[in-house]
Amino acid sequence: MALSRNSVLRDGSQRLQAALLRAAIVLLRGLGPVRSSDLGGWVARSFGPMLPVSKVADRNLRNALPDFDARRRAEIIRAMWDNLGRTSAELPHLPAFHRTREGPGWEIAGEEHIERLKSASVPVIFFSGHFGNWEMILPIAAELGLTVSGVYRAASNAHVDVIIQGLRERALGPRVSMFAKGAEGGRAALRHLQNGGSLGLLVDQKLNDGIAVPFFGRQAMTAPAVAQFALRFGVPIVPVRVMRLGPARFRLVCEPPLIVAPSGERDADIHAILRAVNTTLERWIRADPASWFWLHRRWPNGGDRPASFDTKPRT
Repeated sequence: MALSRNSVLRDGSQRLQAALLRAAIVLLRGLGPVRSSDLGGWVARSFGPMLPVSKVADRNLRNALPDFDARRRAEIIRAMWDNLGRTSAELPHLPAFHRTREGPGWEIAGEEHIERLKSASVPVIFFSGHFGNWEMILPIAAELGLTVSGVYRAASNAHVDVIIQGLRERALGPRVSMFAKGAEGGRAALRHLQNGGSLGLLVDQKLNDGIAVPFFGRQAMTAPAVAQFALRFGVPIVPVRVMRLGPARFRLVCEPPLIVAPSGERDADIHAILRAVNTTLERWIRADPASWFWLHRRWPNGGDRPASFDTKPRT
């Protein structure tokens, strides 16, 4: 009986959260993209730094960028929260963002790499991290004529997850699929690649059963899927990221495909690709640390171990 009562209470709480989210979406749509972004940024930067989770960001910054003093770390954490709030508040407006010269919308750097990939008519694995407004990656790809499907982490509240996925799907259109993280989603992503589709992956989160690969001089458990898929299907791996230029204004930056010389030994090749991926992420973060999501628990034991422990790939 207690379990049933707890289940009812939990479901009621989740439905209430979903109702509040729907109300917030109505409000944000009424404000328009720029004022929504400004409101989200103000709320998040005003209250986010006071939350206990910000201690995770500070510890990560101390381990990754030890030359930064406490004041500089606090500035980065506040700016990170500002970007997170803006990204969240911009979500209801995703379908309205298009390529423009100014104002709400996006522009692109490195379009020549996109055009070469389109001309080659081959599947591609794009990788990125939680930079700027990362939600814009797939909508921009779709508008550029690339049907790039993605993998997402489902929200713990199923009612909220339906709402968020609905917002994403309206921005992506019917030709783009989203695969939930997990065994079933992994199989669906595999079938997608087998059928000639391209895939976009966010690769900057910790995966407990991943592979230990150096990241800012410390081993980080890294998801191997980007390397495993690329080796299995022989497809290029292309780094992309979204830079925030202002409220509801973005630039997609596409870089040339990664070049990693194959050794012929699968485990070694996976590790080499993941090292190149982490090195790319590290370069982006050093260039603009305030744009990255520092709240991930990216390293084991808070990042206190150096990069010399157990580097054997686990595949």
